[in-house]
Amino acid sequence: MMTTEPDAAFLSSLAATDEPAYARLRARLAGQAQQAGILDVAYRTIGTPVGELLLAATERGLVRVAYPAEDHDAVLAGLAGQVSPRVLRAPARLDAVARELDEYFTGTRRAFGVSLDLQLAHGFRRVVLEHLREIGYGTTASYGTVAAASGSPAAVRAVGTACAKNPLPVVIPCHRVVRSDGSIGQYVGGIDAKRTLLDLEAA
Repeated sequence: MMTTEPDAAFLSSLAATDEPAYARLRARLAGQAQQAGILDVAYRTIGTPVGELLLAATERGLVRVAYPAEDHDAVLAGLAGQVSPRVLRAPARLDAVARELDEYFTGTRRAFGVSLDLQLAHGFRRVVLEHLREIGYGTTASYGTVAAASGSPAAVRAVGTACAKNPLPVVIPCHRVVRSDGSIGQYVGGIDAKRTLLDLEAA
């Protein structure tokens, strides 16, 4: 990740003694990096009913949403290796995403309008993600149905893998994919999170 920030010990000391000044410094650094064209991946976290979500975006759009169970530090390290080492906490770039997620969780938004960067999904997984976006709010589809819609009716297990590795959960609604018997199945954020999302959309 980027090494243009001040010494870590200084930042830690500043954060402990003057939180507003720390926030201003981080914002100023993010702005400078943006102006210099060296901010490739911006990230922030937001609190939600399904836990603290990590949001990350490139200039093309939202590239990653991660649950706590995925280990945010590991996700950031993955982004540094897969997208760019120039990763910096820059909340302002993700204000629109955070606002839409807040609206979703308060029941006032049924579809997301933010730009997405799907560079972390490839091949059949990318095809599956495109079909997941067609599953409407408050509805569900079976893994088999998604496999058929994706052009490979026998690839039910591969659809499950694509859902498990969805880089943009919640926004690309893999939580709406359930088993053929109606049980909810597994979920990257945990079964409780999946149930919470389905209950929210059913209300």
